[in-house]
Amino acid sequence: MYNRCIKRIIDIIFALILMPVILPIILICGLFIKLEDRGPIFYLGKRLGKDQKIFEMYKLRSMKVNAPDLRNEDGSTFNSDDDPRLTKIGKFIRKTSLDELPQIINVLFGDMSFIGPRPDLPEHINYYDGYEVRKLEVLPGISGYNQAYYRNSAKWKERLKNDVYYVDHMSLWLDIKILFKTVESILFKKGIYVTSQTTDDEGEDKYEQINKA
Repeated sequence: MYNRCIKRIIDIIFALILMPVILPIILICGLFIKLEDRGPIFYLGKRLGKDQKIFEMYKLRSMKVNAPDLRNEDGSTFNSDDDPRLTKIGKFIRKTSLDELPQIINVLFGDMSFIGPRPDLPEHINYYDGYEVRKLEVLPGISGYNQAYYRNSAKWKERLKNDVYYVDHMSLWLDIKILFKTVESILFKKGIYVTSQTTDDEGEDKYEQINKA
């Protein structure tokens, strides 16, 4: 009942309530992004949603235009405090997670929820093993179990395991706990960066070319 109906109603109500607050923040951040390098304000990336639906996820652009794709050994996105790909404003919005705010649009469209597994790239479905595909039984979230408790510090396969855990234990109470833990992790900047790095030209890892910020 919660997953099928109540959760969606809560998403819509809170998205409409928060929109007047979030929209000015997006506009201010967008102005600084545009002033810094005249590039696009938003990054639109194709993501894998509920029931394998492909959708475009909105983010504020935090990297320089045409920045190279860098990844960790497990194929997950490389993040570092001194990442040269980040713009000046990009470093700030990445640390504070302000770059995720435009995803409230995805929530209103019904592609995402406020709380749920973070969406993978469409190609990732080729690398799910067995039960891992079950993360696609629910809407992906702006924040989720991994985002709240581990941010970017967990490896990709660990995140998938945690995503399935969330699917099996999803409830209003768990979503509330994830929400408060997300706020805590943002305020204290826990697990934002992962520093093990690979590039497009290194290694034969099976996750090569499937992760991009």
